[in-house]
Amino acid sequence: MAVTVRLPGTLRDAVGGETKIQASGETLADVFADIDRRHPGFRARVLDDRGSIRSYVNVYVGDTDARGSGGLATAVPDGSEVMVIPAMAGGR
Repeated sequence: MAVTVRLPGTLRDAVGGETKIQASGETLADVFADIDRRHPGFRARVLDDRGSIRSYVNVYVGDTDARGSGGLATAVPDGSEVMVIPAMAGGR
């Protein structure tokens, strides 16, 4: 199952400078594992020590926030677009 994963500038160095890459997997965990096999260290940049999505990283499968739809168990249908977005903070 092929999906497109769009990456922010802060993660592009982990995948050879690409802005988007192709990956495969039935769940978000599978997709991240596939990327990590080709680009070791990627998963550690996105997941915390417990294996959960880091608090400052937002992940969407299509328009759906992965945190509210099963986290890493979120289904990733063939042809989906996964977006990894750093959380924004600050302001007044």
